[in-house]
Amino acid sequence: MTIEFDGRVAIVTGAGGGLGKTYALELGRRGARVVVNDLGGNPDGTGGAASPADTTVEEIKAAGGEAVANYDSVATPEGGAAITQTALDAFGTVDIVINNAGILRDKSFANMAVPDIEAVIAVHLLGAFYVTQPAFRVMKEKGYGRLLFTSSSAGVFGNFGQTNYGAAKMGLVGLSNVLAVEGAKANIKSNVIAPIAKSRLTEDILGPLIEMVDPNLVTPLSLYLVSEACQLTHEIFSVGGGKYSRVFVGETPGWFAGKGVQPTVEDIAEHIDEIRTEDGYTVPGNANDDIALLLKSLS
Repeated sequence: MTIEFDGRVAIVTGAGGGLGKTYALELGRRGARVVVNDLGGNPDGTGGAASPADTTVEEIKAAGGEAVANYDSVATPEGGAAITQTALDAFGTVDIVINNAGILRDKSFANMAVPDIEAVIAVHLLGAFYVTQPAFRVMKEKGYGRLLFTSSSAGVFGNFGQTNYGAAKMGLVGLSNVLAVEGAKANIKSNVIAPIAKSRLTEDILGPLIEMVDPNLVTPLSLYLVSEACQLTHEIFSVGGGKYSRVFVGETPGWFAGKGVQPTVEDIAEHIDEIRTEDGYTVPGNANDDIALLLKSLS
């Protein structure tokens, strides 16, 4: 099976370099018309330049593809709306959104300043909301869409010095999960990746590993998840260095105190191992599935 994107319109944020650029180039090569968004700022979110987005567009066109540049910041409602509007003005619709734009302002939690928290959450979490909402409305109307959000192991599992980044990245998991539920009837699939790849943001973090995590190794999974062939939704994938795996939030059978029973703190302590055991876990598809598990115990 050959996966193509002929006739599809894709928005890729942060596509002036790194992972975003690999996505945009491969989408263009496979027939998609691409909106290349990049503010052209520094890794901490300051500054801006048109050249990163322009360069990616030029490379797509040189390879025979179609693309337009957009330089708006994802971190404002106006910027997010303008990115989708660029797709509508240039190509008439939008089918795919890959939320990839990001910044870093790492500090230990005790030393982190409010601007560092606000800026990172604005780009990663709010930015994904601002870009995706107007595109989601178009997708819902047409009955088709593919959304991809970029989380991180720092969000899913935690990492020293990245409370702002980790909080934003885990927030994207929640955002994607809800959109997977809300978009189901309209054939909108929403998934998350937690990539490990060489980029401006990771060069000083990954050390010797940096040369083994080419961003091009992330691209195949990312493009599959935004293709028409992909029927998966509501999922998270870890990807990097040629390794691809599913990450999920599961729920153990736990311990049921009994209907109408008020357990004590001591009861919890006595049964904590049973509460924590990973044997026989389930993976709820939505909040109702979680409630169904409770109702099963109560019945």
